[in-house]
Amino acid sequence: MKEEFYLHIYEKQDLTDAVPANAVISDWALNVLNLMFPARTNVKKQSLEKIRSSFTRLENELTALLNATKACSDTDNCGIAKTFFSNLPELYRVMNTDITAIYNGDPAAKSEFEIVRAYPGFLAISLFRIAHALLKLHIPLIPRILTEYVHSITGIDIHPGAILGEYLYIDHGTGIVIGETTIIGAHVKLYQGVTLGALSVEKFMTDTKRHPTIEDHVIIYSGATILGGDTVVGTGCIIGGNVWLTKSVPAGSTVYHQPELRFTESRKTN
Repeated sequence: MKEEFYLHIYEKQDLTDAVPANAVISDWALNVLNLMFPARTNVKKQSLEKIRSSFTRLENELTALLNATKACSDTDNCGIAKTFFSNLPELYRVMNTDITAIYNGDPAAKSEFEIVRAYPGFLAISLFRIAHALLKLHIPLIPRILTEYVHSITGIDIHPGAILGEYLYIDHGTGIVIGETTIIGAHVKLYQGVTLGALSVEKFMTDTKRHPTIEDHVIIYSGATILGGDTVVGTGCIIGGNVWLTKSVPAGSTVYHQPELRFTESRKTN
């Protein structure tokens, strides 16, 4: 290769913002989740003092992560970490509503233990909720790195800026996309392949509502695509599979795609 290419890579190092490795960030978040939900690990029962010290250690680790992030160099990182962990009991309560929604909504779910240990929907929602809580504290980069980690292992892509209500049920989940300005109410069910996205937009629309609003008690079946910041799916709606929707739907509606299917009798074979 030419020397100019080496020089270009060398100089590009000076333009790179310092931030901890993605694996370090995801490991920290997983440790927070594992501490709140012991069913995710095979660790033996810990003493109350051990649990207390583990939360303190994770708070200190978050402070260290923020201190190592260039974009957080002018913020009170110790105070931010303390606030995050002060809010953790409420976050834990909301995560438990998601477990309840999954257990009540999925006949295949045998126990809450199974959901916590094995369900990708629970993992994706829980790590999203951690990322969203960090974003609300104005932490840059780290929330997006965390949700992209979740995306890579579950196939569920939720932007940390989205607002997700309680009792969210994601079934299977692979291929779900939830955009940055999406708002989802309580008791919503999403099946695999659902996209809550934006219509074609320009870069200057960064600070505008580009993604749909899904109100309470809505069910959206697999493959449905709902687009646009002005699109509102009203309370209690059912959106069928493979629906393409770019306008609002009044409460209590059922929207479905009706393909034309043709069948031929199978030919007899000897």
